Amino acid sequence: MRKKEQGKQEEASLKAEITISLVEYQQLVEGSRERQEYFDKLLRLQAEFENFKKRNLKEKQQFVKFANEGLIYELISILDNFERAFDPANKMNDFKSLHQGVEMILKQIHQLLEKNGVKKIECLGKPFDPACQEAIAHIETDKNPEDTVVEEVQKGYLLEDRLIRPAVVKVAKKPDKK
Repeated sequence: MRKKEQGKQEEASLKAEITISLVEYQQLVEGSRERQEYFDKLLRLQAEFENFKKRNLKEKQQFVKFANEGLIYELISILDNFERAFDPANKMNDFKSLHQGVEMILKQIHQLLEKNGVKKIECLGKPFDPACQEAIAHIETDKNPEDTVVEEVQKGYLLEDRLIRPAVVKVAKKPDKK
C-alpha cells in the first residue's frame, strides 16, 4: 500500500506547475534545437557510412571481377599465336614450322608468367625441400648424394614468394647393401 501511495504522491508532484525564467526557457529551447541538429547529423553520417560500405563492396567486386584483365589480354595474344602456328601444319603438314611456333609460344608464356611474378622452382640436382617439393619416389643411385632431387616429374611454381604448386620430384636414395 505504501508504494501505491508514494507513486501517487510523485505523480501529483509532477503535475504541479513548474516555473522557469525566460533565460532558462531560451536555454532549454536552444539545447533542444542543438540536440535535434546533432541527431540529424548523426542520421546523415550513418546513411553516408552505409552508402560508403555499399560503394566500397561494389568496387571490390568490380576489382576482383576484372583484376586479371591485363593477364587475360596477353593470354589471348598468345592464343592467337597458337592458332597461327597450327595453320601451316594443317595446310602443308609443315611440322618444323609447328615446332618452331610452339617453342616461341612456350617462351612467350614463360615471359608472361615471369612478368607477373611467377617463378619456376629450380630443384633438379638440389637437396629435397618438402616446403616446395613433393616426393613421389626414391631412386637408388650412387651418382647423387642421398635426398637430392634426381628427376622432376612436374614443375613447381611460386607467385612472388608464395607457393602456387609444389614441384613433384623423385629423390636419390643410397642403394641397399646386401
